[in-house]
Amino acid sequence: MARRIDYYDDPEAPPANSMVPSVNVVIENDAGEVLMIQRSDNGNWAVPGGAIDLGESMTEAAIRETREETGIECEITGLIGIYTDPKHIILYTSNGEARQEFSILLKGRALSGTPTPSDESTKVEWVATSELDALQMDRSMQMRIEHYLRRSPTPHLT
Repeated sequence: MARRIDYYDDPEAPPANSMVPSVNVVIENDAGEVLMIQRSDNGNWAVPGGAIDLGESMTEAAIRETREETGIECEITGLIGIYTDPKHIILYTSNGEARQEFSILLKGRALSGTPTPSDESTKVEWVATSELDALQMDRSMQMRIEHYLRRSPTPHLT
């Protein structure tokens, strides 16, 4: 099975051989719960997201990825941060791609739909913000969620 392995400041990490702009979306419902997926490629929990395809904007990619991974239709309402730390390498074992992080974290609002798993997500759940710390996730995702929860008036830039 193809896997995703995240490395941070790790001498065992392979050297980066690509950089692909991607988006992640934090969506909070009216009950204050955050839409989370359990990734099928590594079992970690994350907010929905993925690569920006040629010919689409970051907001179009964010809406598409959220729909594909969760079954939820959303709109984008803001920018939380941009993450480009060269110490964060993401290895995809299916093809040997070692990607340097380049992720735009957006804020969104759910419009419709029912949480539904996909090929990329084994579980999709609304999770109370008080329960997010209990979920297994990569340090980069924990950091992004912390930045969202701070509700800073300016975006985080790395």
